[in-house]
Amino acid sequence: MASGLKSSTLELLKRFNRAFPQFYEQFVSSEIQLQNLRLAYRLYKTKRAVIELKPEGSKSALHFAYRNQSFLLSDIFGVLAAYGLTIHGLSLYGQIRPPMLVFIKLLVSRGSKALTEKTADNVCRAIREALGGRFEVEEMLAVEFNLDTGLEQVQTEFYVDPVFHLPALVIEADNQPGLFYKVMYAIWQEDLLVVNANLLVWRGRTRLILYLLGPNESLIPEYLGHKIAEGVRHRLLGK
Repeated sequence: MASGLKSSTLELLKRFNRAFPQFYEQFVSSEIQLQNLRLAYRLYKTKRAVIELKPEGSKSALHFAYRNQSFLLSDIFGVLAAYGLTIHGLSLYGQIRPPMLVFIKLLVSRGSKALTEKTADNVCRAIREALGGRFEVEEMLAVEFNLDTGLEQVQTEFYVDPVFHLPALVIEADNQPGLFYKVMYAIWQEDLLVVNANLLVWRGRTRLILYLLGPNESLIPEYLGHKIAEGVRHRLLGK
């Protein structure tokens, strides 16, 4: 826990952290915990999603905060794919108790460079329009990609994480255009809620570990999890 904070801020932070999975306070830095608390306060004051894209070295960092819903990641990654952005890093922290907020940071680039101010503004506007149902992500993507074409060399695995005490879905596939959107679209179709995510890109392969809640924000029993893993795999292969 961060030192040097007012006791009232520390108490507020402790209450805020109780809505996250057990591992959140232990494994997430105090700096990120405080940043997420500030984003939550902005959400509370403005009643609208926080969407910001700012330069971070040779890349751009997208910060997003809103109430977690199964379609969110499909919309966000769909917009990023439509703008031809490369994803280099992903951190996601979602609450498992009300108000069920989610906080996302994505490192992206375009042509191996940080986004221009105009492109960043357009991407943020498109994400907000998509969330409001005024931007048809699928229609725009259909111009760039054949969305019916399946991914190649897809592997999926389900398990209940013994440290995080959450259902987890591992998805591994060859790197290809629209990969992240197709994965998140499959997750939406299964009505799953992502509450934590790890990303590894290595030697032409992308490996995602998604910690999940099931429909109605419920825990997923193991027998159902294996069915979900197989269902997601078939969706991604285009079968």
